[in-house]
Amino acid sequence: MLPHKGNQVWLNGSFDVLHSGHIKLFRIARMLAGSQGHVWVGTDTDERISTYKGPTRPINNLQDRILMLSSIKYIDHVLPFASNAELEAHISAIMPDYMIIGDDYRGKDIIGSQFIKKIIYISRDNKSTSNIVDRIYG
Repeated sequence: MLPHKGNQVWLNGSFDVLHSGHIKLFRIARMLAGSQGHVWVGTDTDERISTYKGPTRPINNLQDRILMLSSIKYIDHVLPFASNAELEAHISAIMPDYMIIGDDYRGKDIIGSQFIKKIIYISRDNKSTSNIVDRIYG
C-alpha cells in the first residue's frame, strides 16, 4: 500500500561521512513521504559529534554536511541540532508521520518518539561511518 499524499518523514544523525547505507535510508524516507510529502533530516552540530565520538570527529564540518545533505534529491529539509532538547523541539514542530532509524535503536529510548506516529527500523547492513573512519585511519 502506498502512503497517502503529504507524509512528513524524519531522520536524524551525524551523517559525517555519507555512505550507501545513508542513501538507502533517504530513499526509503522519500518513498514514504510520497510526491507531496517532505523528508526532514536532522544533523548534529560539530560540538555534539565531538562530544559523542571524540576529538577527531567530525570529519566534515556542519556547513559541509548541510550542503551535502541538501544536495541529495530525496531530502527536502536539513535542520541542525545541538542538544536533545533542540532535537525534540524540531520533531515536535514537524509531528512526523514516520521516523526512519537504524535497527540498532530497537528497544532504546528515541528522542521525540512521542511526537511520531510510526517508527520504522531499517537494517544497517554493516554500514557505519565510524567503521569507515577507522578503516581510513587504520
